[in-house]
Amino acid sequence: MDLTSSQHNHLQNQWVREFERQKVEKEDEQIVAEIMGRRFFPDVIAYKTWEGFHFAGHEIRITEATDCYGAVVWPSALVLCYFLETNSKQYNLVDKNVIEIGAGTGLVSIVASLLGAFVTATDLPELLGNLQYNVLQNTKQKCKHQPCVKELSWGIDLEKNFPRSSCHFDYIMAADVVYHHPFLDELLLTFDHLCKNDTVILWAMKFRLENENRFVDRFQTLFDLEMISNFPSLNIALYKAMRKGRMKARPSKLKV
Repeated sequence: MDLTSSQHNHLQNQWVREFERQKVEKEDEQIVAEIMGRRFFPDVIAYKTWEGFHFAGHEIRITEATDCYGAVVWPSALVLCYFLETNSKQYNLVDKNVIEIGAGTGLVSIVASLLGAFVTATDLPELLGNLQYNVLQNTKQKCKHQPCVKELSWGIDLEKNFPRSSCHFDYIMAADVVYHHPFLDELLLTFDHLCKNDTVILWAMKFRLENENRFVDRFQTLFDLEMISNFPSLNIALYKAMRKGRMKARPSKLKV
């Protein structure tokens, strides 16, 4: 049976969409394999549990604590580190003032430091010991600026510990800070307090539950948000955000 012109066009469009879908899936698989290939494990079991990573031309060893959610390296952190490394010309961190919120094990802060930034790595007080250990072990005498570790409980004593008049961050970085926890209001308040008109937020997030979508909606009441990379196989998106009305025209396609 001969196809009409409209039927032919419909089938052709279906083939094009399917081809594009397969192309996106293949690209996603290739990049995710490259990202996950940056992780390695010790050949011999040591008295301290650690994982290794290759970023910014360095071998990074991260000590984890499996009994604490914030002391484990999650895939979102690897996605953000890979982005920082592969887009270091467009997002040049040399001499930039960077703060990471919810730094956890410190991997993102370490990579940003190795790329030349002056970094403040922050998290809850109970995580600071392991965070400080990882940061020191992986940056001492390797960085232009020695990073600092500082307590930051979202929404608490923000003006006291990070006064608006003297704290100016070029970048705020966050990886996997939105999940099923009761402090999403405080997290949004913290973003709002730390972000100046020219501050860029780089935020990697894994979508798990509806909470994530609701937070994104609320986040966009204060900030312009642009998805700059997406990894369907990991269910992780990488965002760039700035104060409302401050986002410039979309840049050329990035490498992630």
